[in-house]
Amino acid sequence: MNDTPGWASPGSAPSDGQKPDQSGPAEPTDHPGAAQPADQPAQAPHSPGPQWSKEQPPPAQWSAPSGPTAPGQAPPPPPPGPGWGNQPPGGYGPAGHGQYGPPGAHRGWGNGWGGPPPAAKPGVIPLRPLGVGEILDGAVSTMRTYWRTVLGISLTVAVLTEVIVVLFQGLVLDDTSTDALNDPSASLSELSRAMGDAMLNSTVVFVISLVGTVIATALLTTVTSRAVLGKSVTIGEAWRDARPQVLKLFGLICLLLLITAGIVTVGTLPGILVGVAVNGGAGVALTVLGVIGAGIVALWLMIRFSLASPALMLEKQGIKKAMSRSAKLVQGTWWRIFGIQLLATLIANVVASLIVIPFTLLAAAFSGDGLTGWLNTGAGSLGWTFLIVSGIGSVIGSMITFPITAGVTVLLYIDQRIRREALDLELARAAGVQGYGSTAPGTTPGS
Repeated sequence: MNDTPGWASPGSAPSDGQKPDQSGPAEPTDHPGAAQPADQPAQAPHSPGPQWSKEQPPPAQWSAPSGPTAPGQAPPPPPPGPGWGNQPPGGYGPAGHGQYGPPGAHRGWGNGWGGPPPAAKPGVIPLRPLGVGEILDGAVSTMRTYWRTVLGISLTVAVLTEVIVVLFQGLVLDDTSTDALNDPSASLSELSRAMGDAMLNSTVVFVISLVGTVIATALLTTVTSRAVLGKSVTIGEAWRDARPQVLKLFGLICLLLLITAGIVTVGTLPGILVGVAVNGGAGVALTVLGVIGAGIVALWLMIRFSLASPALMLEKQGIKKAMSRSAKLVQGTWWRIFGIQLLATLIANVVASLIVIPFTLLAAAFSGDGLTGWLNTGAGSLGWTFLIVSGIGSVIGSMITFPITAGVTVLLYIDQRIRREALDLELARAAGVQGYGSTAPGTTPGS
């Protein structure tokens, strides 16, 4: 066997290369109990006759029967092959060729029955298939361990994004045009213009926020991937690594949004057309069914392509190839990935809401109309005090949501590649883990 790493079957040859039936002194032919009836098979290996064979295993590994035996009684069977003795109590698990142990240690089934060794953990996660808690903990551990880089990226992107949004809302947004939405006596043309302005303003704010989200996701993907290896990265290094892929990532997210919008439009269009033509409840019912069906299809596609972002950033792929990689990795585990993504999103949004809502109420209290007037009129008139104070809350909330959502997505991508492509071996070699790889004990591809 010569210390060959990996799994081996019980009763393997001893590590010194000596076969059990090729060494050891020969037993005398007049050994007590050597004779046995012809109708009972011989119990010792290589002893077809009623005598012990002259070629016996080494006494240290297999002792010959001792003591007289009664006439007609077969000698007791020998114990199992070499290496089975001295099993200490404990769990089940061999080392090397039957026993887990450090690289280079003796491989044998007889040295212990302990459980499998813990997986290597050079960074924030162990290099093996991950559980839900380990994925969430890995994202939080990345924030805690590399907080300077993570919070620096999140804070910078959130501040820049929120400053642009506040300036746009304070300088460009026309509050008077939206007042018609709260005026019961407003004409149809005034309502139409107010709705158009509100949709335009919301779209601009959404695009600004989307650009910030894309940049934060690109940078935090690099940080999280290095954190898995236990390596730190500065903001400048993260930007240099992510910069060539930022435009592709923006195109990917825009494409996914267009796909979603197209699905929703196709689902609701028949109901709208029927409602216009028939002018009855049939159109409304068909529209509701169309929205539900379109929502289900859009959700299925979004989860199917949810790992395209880390695939594009870490594998330096194009948009089409990244979407194909995501579909391949998600195949067969859609519900698991959906559940983890949903849980991470709920946790991030709940924590962010606990910060954003108090700041919004505080901003309303310090605004001109006060908290009561703000609650009665809604967003109504947005003063600079309200915009600045609520913007501070949005910045703090974004500092929390960005790292959690980006970190969970990256760790899900790594987890799926570990399960399907044995990425843990490559990660261990990249992290410099000694004795970990295709020749390390207990490692199998895709484990």
